Amino acid sequence: MLESEAGIRLAAFLCIIVLMAVLEWRRPRRPNVSRRRWPANLAIVVIDTVVVRLLFPLGAVGAAVWAADRDIGLFNAVGVTPAVALIGAFLILDLVIYLQHRLFHAVPMLWRLHRMHHSDVEFDFTTALRFHPAEILLSMLIKFAVIIAIGAPVAAVIVFEIVLNATAVFNHANVRLSPGLDRALRWFVVTPDMHRVHHSIHPEETDSNFGFNLPWWDRLLRSYRPTPRDGHRDMTIGLEAFRDPDEQGLFALLLQPAATGTRQPVR
Repeated sequence: MLESEAGIRLAAFLCIIVLMAVLEWRRPRRPNVSRRRWPANLAIVVIDTVVVRLLFPLGAVGAAVWAADRDIGLFNAVGVTPAVALIGAFLILDLVIYLQHRLFHAVPMLWRLHRMHHSDVEFDFTTALRFHPAEILLSMLIKFAVIIAIGAPVAAVIVFEIVLNATAVFNHANVRLSPGLDRALRWFVVTPDMHRVHHSIHPEETDSNFGFNLPWWDRLLRSYRPTPRDGHRDMTIGLEAFRDPDEQGLFALLLQPAATGTRQPVR
């Protein structure tokens, strides 16, 4: 089962990447987005994948199987219906991802890991792949703990992992949606225009729109910002401390947590 799940996730991931690449080419939101960052961004996701597979070969689904085999966790203890457990686990996992994201912005040590994602000076689907391996490993440990604590059903974890990967690539894409479609989608999923605000060079905008998948947490927890103050076409992407082209190479990115660079905490 775990082998087939990994194959399904990989196929879905590659499909959404190809789709977003085509849409970025045909319907770009911001013109002239440089692809010179692509080799480093793509190399990062390869490194992340290898590291995770070496250290956690069974992944998040393996944690769910482990909990189910031992009948532990919240949903196993209270004995809810499979549908309730699936929906509840999906919502809890998504809320945890949102809260974790805010935590990585608020705590200086964690921000040093996370800022590699924000130091990309452009915004396209490859930005979704750009996370430091140390952040990925820490995120996996948090996810494992939550999955086991709530007794998340295996099906819920599979669905969540596929949906999260797909929506992360989608909402980082340099894709132009019609205003009406964007407004409608924002009630159900984080859109590219919504998440692009989060990658603004202005700190108050960087500290908003933390959701990767569901948009509701930002609205409920008052971190939602509808538009960037400079407009989507004219806004500056990235961080002031890391704009030199030499800082966008693979080795510089991997060493970035040790580099200097300041920011204000989340308000």
